[in-house]
Amino acid sequence: MSKHELNDEQRWDAVQRRDASRDGEFFYGVMTTGVYCRPSCKSRLALRKNVRFFGTPEDAERAGLRPCKRCRPTSGATNVLNQVVHELARQIDAEPERKFSLEQLAKRAGYSPFHLQRSFKAIIGSSPKEYQTAARVRTLKKELRNEAPVADAIYQAGFGSGSRVYEKADGQLGMTPSEYRSGGKGLTLSYASGQTPLGLMMIGATDRGICFLQFGDSERALLAELKQQFASAAVQAMPDSSRGEFESWIAALNRHLRGLEPRLDLPMDVRGTAFQLIVWRYLQQVPYGEVRSYSEVAEAIGKPSAARAVARACATNSVALLIPCHRVVRGTGELGGYRWGMQRKRVLLDTERAASKR
Repeated sequence: MSKHELNDEQRWDAVQRRDASRDGEFFYGVMTTGVYCRPSCKSRLALRKNVRFFGTPEDAERAGLRPCKRCRPTSGATNVLNQVVHELARQIDAEPERKFSLEQLAKRAGYSPFHLQRSFKAIIGSSPKEYQTAARVRTLKKELRNEAPVADAIYQAGFGSGSRVYEKADGQLGMTPSEYRSGGKGLTLSYASGQTPLGLMMIGATDRGICFLQFGDSERALLAELKQQFASAAVQAMPDSSRGEFESWIAALNRHLRGLEPRLDLPMDVRGTAFQLIVWRYLQQVPYGEVRSYSEVAEAIGKPSAARAVARACATNSVALLIPCHRVVRGTGELGGYRWGMQRKRVLLDTERAASKR
């Protein structure tokens, strides 16, 4: 348990005191009445033995409880918290070079560090620390595109040293600062293909991880797509020394496609715009077997009018499965588009739904 997280004894104390400062931090359910409430609810106090605690309204509802009509635990506070989190994100974006500790951000927001950490990740899709790193990477990219010297760009982004860039930004920058500035020139990509339940699949990888994972009808067409996306890089067949690792990736992906391995934990090395990275990171948080609409994704990342841009970010995803864009559908419930064909999307969703019910 985090040192900032309340234990059940502290939660019960807050409920007895009807502590409004804990509203949104947790919820309590009365199992004998089937209702869940905010800590500050003015309803008659239940017996402790009949009370359970929950982190979110969704957790309480999954336990079969319904919201209290008196304190309305699903209204008001959620919208306020959403606004607070997005305001903090804007502050981080405005000062990427400044180091914000979780405690500093929590004090600004008026919430406990534990509650802010959990809420920030649920709303934005990453922790405050991860978001700060992403903001610095965006600044670094901007400086490099403006042809600033690499050392100056690193300093302006707030990394302090080149080693910090390589330590913190590998998964978001996709390559070293010098490689990024030159469009991948000097970078070597290895590729290999294999058969899966969804047909032929090609994997392209740098020495940091998978940067290309796509389905197709022919190896020739997939290789042409790989070379087009990484026009400045050297592309070569997977060397024998890396074959063992590639085979383990294919095995994990095939287990995943058969519903036997819900969570994929393979190394990834992706590039994208700031908006694409936010969307892709959020998609990685969508639970296996569930879907979101384009509008729900846009709302979740704080861009409620950007549903079409979310759809474009899904369409430009080059790493199938690892970034599960197949879990995004239209608001009507229709499947919507999928870069690798509607039949593959349908099979993926049906497999996940069936596996999640086992």
